[in-house]
Amino acid sequence: MFENSHESRTNLSELGEFGLIDHLTKNFSPKLESTVKAGGDDAAVLNFEGKETLISTDLLLEGVHFDLSYMPLKHLGYKAVMVNLSDIYAMNGTASHVTVSIAVSNRFPVEALEELYAGIQLACKIYNVDMIGGDTTSSTSGLMISVTAVGYAEKEEIAYRSGAKPNDLLVLTGDIGAAYMGLQVLEREKEVFKANPNAQPDLDQYTYIIERQLKPEARKDIPPLLKALEVKPTSMIDISDGLSSEIIHLGKSSKTGMNLFEEKIPLDPAVISVCEEFEIDSTTIALSGGEDYELLFTIDQKDFDKIKGNPNLTVIGHVTEEKEGMHLITRANQKLPLIARGWNSMKEKDN
Repeated sequence: MFENSHESRTNLSELGEFGLIDHLTKNFSPKLESTVKAGGDDAAVLNFEGKETLISTDLLLEGVHFDLSYMPLKHLGYKAVMVNLSDIYAMNGTASHVTVSIAVSNRFPVEALEELYAGIQLACKIYNVDMIGGDTTSSTSGLMISVTAVGYAEKEEIAYRSGAKPNDLLVLTGDIGAAYMGLQVLEREKEVFKANPNAQPDLDQYTYIIERQLKPEARKDIPPLLKALEVKPTSMIDISDGLSSEIIHLGKSSKTGMNLFEEKIPLDPAVISVCEEFEIDSTTIALSGGEDYELLFTIDQKDFDKIKGNPNLTVIGHVTEEKEGMHLITRANQKLPLIARGWNSMKEKDN
């Protein structure tokens, strides 16, 4: 669960709620000019000098969103921040601040939470955001983390989900499917360990996909890249629940149809290899896997030459009239209805 499992344990009760907050956040100090006041008061004070403010919140629950049997707490803290920053970048904005609230049971010593906050601090440092507050409380059902991300953008630069129009191009950053396959490897090795605690997994060949699951990176680079290319997305969303789900979100919000071409979906060779090992169709994983935190967006056709050949961007389809519906065009040129089969946290588990 955390690296210091064999060292001394400090009970949470020794510090109390406010002492714990002070202890965990003592190494956080504001770096941005937009941070007028961070912690230590009833509310943080920010100044974005007339820009539009962007806010997004996500809640992560132990046993639902993460499994501490293979998720190190430092990685969890890092990932919790990434999940939220990705939403700000998906608005074509700049992330600037986060708040972090946790609910924790007494099975966690202070040292475990130090690991969690070390990951949060690393994410803040790398992505140049200030941690400006949060809350702690007790939990009877494991660890819960709620992160709120704050950012900003010029009004005319914000990309909503609702702006796609027929004949726009559908563009994806990076590659997808790796995070889900990384999860499958981790779950398999967990079962092997449960059967034989002396078994030591050899995960070297799975480094890329496991890292994509345990330590994803939000696409901070994309909004400034698009601005440098003089490309304004007509709509945008991040890939958290699976490619098919996100395409459908864009289509429904924009009241358009969508065509996705199977042969254009970018897959890393490691994903294809592990899909073959697990005997799973790689296209199915790309469509339904989720947790990639890449960005999916649409652009006007006239901007194609500006992005053509850019290694960060792949045109994977185009926007159609709403009456045409949303489809996957297979390699065999079959036109199949696009169905949302991505992550659903409210789905009932099988008994």
